[in-house]
Parts: sequence; structure tokens; C-alpha cells
Amino acid sequence: MITSIFWIVPVASIVALAFAFYFFRWMMKQDEGTDVMKKIAQHVRTGAMSYLKQQYKIVLMVFAVLVVVFAVMAYFGLQNPWVPVAFLTGGFFSGLAGFLGMKTATYASARTANAAKNSLNNGLQVAFRSGAVMGLVVVGLGLFDISFWYLLLDRLIEGDNKLTIITTTMLTFGMGASLQALFARVGGGIYTKAADVGADLVGKVEAGIPEDDPRNPATIADNVGDNVGDVAGMGADLYESYCGSILATAALGAAAFVGQGDIQVKAVIAPMLIAAVGIILSIIGIFAIRTKEDATIKTLLKSLSFGTNLSSALIIVATFFIMWMLDMPNWIWISCSIVIGLLVGIVIGQATEYYTSQSYKPTQKVSESGKTGPATVIISGLGLGMISTAIPVLAVVVGVILSFFFASGFNFANVGEGLYGIGIAAVGMLSTLGITLATDAYGPIADNAGGNA
Repeated sequence: MITSIFWIVPVASIVALAFAFYFFRWMMKQDEGTDVMKKIAQHVRTGAMSYLKQQYKIVLMVFAVLVVVFAVMAYFGLQNPWVPVAFLTGGFFSGLAGFLGMKTATYASARTANAAKNSLNNGLQVAFRSGAVMGLVVVGLGLFDISFWYLLLDRLIEGDNKLTIITTTMLTFGMGASLQALFARVGGGIYTKAADVGADLVGKVEAGIPEDDPRNPATIADNVGDNVGDVAGMGADLYESYCGSILATAALGAAAFVGQGDIQVKAVIAPMLIAAVGIILSIIGIFAIRTKEDATIKTLLKSLSFGTNLSSALIIVATFFIMWMLDMPNWIWISCSIVIGLLVGIVIGQATEYYTSQSYKPTQKVSESGKTGPATVIISGLGLGMISTAIPVLAVVVGVILSFFFASGFNFANVGEGLYGIGIAAVGMLSTLGITLATDAYGPIADNAGGNA
């Protein structure tokens, strides 16, 4: 059940990968700096690749065991025969996204430091466009794999519940991505924090030397941690979230509109189309980001926010157009559910920035408490961390209720379409992941650049 409009999805995924390759090639053409900068960057690169190689060995063994289990279950008719392969491809693409993003980040740090010597805007462009490789690889590979499996299963599966079987089979692909993300995010995160604290203890506390001092060998481990946890781990994690939201919503659409022919097909492909258009609008936002030479930290954050907000504003308009074009029942209110998800994402992002940026009062108060000793810093930091969760939690709760209410046609008994509304709201939240993940990956790249300098 393939409609002509569906082909936007694989085309958008290829466009994302093409731009990721373009940004990578552009970054590699930049000057890496002095011999010392190149040497430091090479040490970080070697350490990061060594860690990832070891991690992937363990992950491969776990996947091999689970694939055999799924294959045996499929052989005895307990599982769909496509499940083992779908599970494996999900994990493979999740790992590949993390690997490519981290490889780019390790090449970008020295180039960012060198570019920042000449121009603040040049440094921002190198760091952010290198981060954009991570963002575009994640959404490009995710949407490519989703469209590939949809096209393949559409040809091979027949029967009355065709779309239900297709979408539930594709969910297994998301499960493979989730397992890979677990290893990448948790393993990488633990390594990151262990290396960070270890470097600070031996450097600042024991030796009394500054952070990122070249005399401290743990500095390299610290910078390696930024790449394996905050780039590779985050990429694999958000790859799973991105694919999971699209696949879950497609499955909910197949169930909510079962037996309704073309409407069911449209409900299944709608989240894929929103994600596809989100890729194009994310690329527009990436090109819109730039800053002035005398910019402060606050100004730099506003520059990054401008690109993200531009993409978000454009996707709101595009959402209504897509749902109108699909002619879905209750399309206006389903579009509102998508917008709710997008707005919740923006609120969470802004709240996070407010509570973590050095430009705002919360972190300044924690810093001020350091004047009276470490105990007050710990108490103040814990209190800030706890209160910082209030806005995101409330935003999610309100978002879930409103998206259900809108998509169900203001009828709480209409559970199927209400749940579809919640799912498609999550797709709306992640529709501009191409640029929001670029912003996230920009952080560790710039951090490593500072350590290299």
C-alpha cells in the first residue's frame, strides 16, 4: 500500500545523508592547526576509537545470542520470520550513527580550536556543522531504514491485517536500536563521568594544576569521554528515540484506523512524512546559524536557538499542510497534537538551558555557594537538580493530556485515536532532531576544542 507521496520519505533520508557527507568534507578541508594540536587530537581520536571498538565487540556477542534466539522462535512459528533481521539492522544502524558522529567529532575539535583563533564565527561554523553531521546521520539513517523496511514488507506481506503486521514487525527494528543505545549511552556515560572526575581529582586536587593541563595524562581520557558518551552514546540513544516514536505512531495508526482502507494507510505514513519534512527544515535551520565576533555566551546561545526556533516555526506550518494534504479525519486537531509535542520539546529545551547555562541565575547561585565550602555546593547543586525537573515533567504531563484530547476529537472514550495523538505528538517533538542533535553534539566538540587549545 504505497502512495506516491510516500517517496518523500526515502528521498529526504538520502538528502540528509548527502548533506552530512558535505558537512564532513567541508570540515576536513579546514586547517587542523599546529603540530601539537594535531598530536593531541590524534591521541583523543585513538582513545575514542579504541573504546568504541571494545564496546562493539561486547555488543556484537549480545546481538548474536539474541538473533539466534529470535531465529529459533521464528522457526517454530512463535515469531514473525522477519523479526531477527529487523532486530539486527536496528542495532547496526544505531551503532553506525554513533560511530560516524564520533569519528567526525574527533576530527573537528582541533579544527574548531584553530578556526576560533581567527574568527569566533568561523569556530562556531566548524563546530556546529560538525555537530550537524551527527544530527543528519541519525535522522538520515533512521528514516532510510524505516522506509526500506516499509517498502520491503509491503511487497512481501499479504492479508487482511497487512498494515498491522508490517508496523508491529518494524517495531522490532526499534528494539534492536534500543539495545544498542543502552550499551552506548550507559557504558559511554559511565566512562565519561569516571574519566572527568578522575582527571579533576588527579589534576586539580592532587597536583594543583588547571583543568585540561597537558601535564595531566588523564586529560586525554577526559576528552575521549566527551566523545564516547556525549557524541556516540547520545547519537545512538536519540536514534532509538527518533525511530521508536515514528514506528510506535505508525503501529498505533494502523490499530486506530483498522479497516478504514486509505485512512489507515495515511495514518501509518503521516509520522514518516512529518519526520521527512523535518529533515529538510532542519537543514535550513543549520545554514541560518551564525554569530558576531564580539558575541557573549548568551549571544552564542541565542544564535543556536535562532536556527532551532526557525526550523520549529517552519515545521508547524508544514504540519498543517501535510495533514490537510493527507485529508485525515479530524486533521486540524491531529495537527494541533503535533504542535503540542513540538512546543513541549521547546519548553523542555529552554528550561534545560535556563537551569544549566552559566548565563542565568540558577548556576550562578550554585557558584556563589562555593564561597562557603563544598558542602553548600553539594546541597545547592542537588536542590537545583531536583527543582529543574519540575518544568519538564509538567510540560510532558500537559502535553500528553492535550494531545490525547485533541486527536480523540474531545472524546476520551475514543482511546485509539487519542493514543495516536500522543504518539504523533512525540514525532512532532523529534521532527527537528536534525538540528537539535547538531546543537547537542556541538557542545562536546567545542569542549574538546577548548581542551586542545
